[in-house]
Amino acid sequence: MKIWKTVAAAAALSLVSLSALASDYKVGELTLTQPWTRATPPKAKAGGGFVEIINNGAVSDRLVGASSDVAAKVEIHEMAVADGVMKMRKMENGVEIPAGETVALQPGGFHIMFMGLKQPFEEGSSIPVVLTFEKAGDVAVELAVSKMGAKTPNGGAERGAMDHSKMDHGKN
Repeated sequence: MKIWKTVAAAAALSLVSLSALASDYKVGELTLTQPWTRATPPKAKAGGGFVEIINNGAVSDRLVGASSDVAAKVEIHEMAVADGVMKMRKMENGVEIPAGETVALQPGGFHIMFMGLKQPFEEGSSIPVVLTFEKAGDVAVELAVSKMGAKTPNGGAERGAMDHSKMDHGKN
């Protein structure tokens, strides 16, 4: 009887592992994992998107753009603290993905910026976006929508989580 419980537990664990892998995307030598975003309030004008990009190749690549039908404009941005002030700016030349390294687009750092949202991002849904890489080309990704204010893909929140829906993105 114990062996059947063990087999059942192993099978369940395998299914959980496979579903986690289902959110991975590959393009060229790049693997994109944990694509996600946060739910936005009903009248929000902006939202942020996040993903981890692993470069399995021997040559650097560069994330140079993004597009989606859910927003009037989609750009690659960086948030950083300069002289004690949090600032956001468009990455005019994109974000380098060095050979053999991982770059995380995450809250408070590099991220996908959706501006002029056509509809709110609803928790539990997904947001389509096409990411464009200099060498690997385009890859269509679905960002899982976590709860408002989430700091991690699984919905965790930390003090200091940035809410893009309340920021003014009119200036670069």
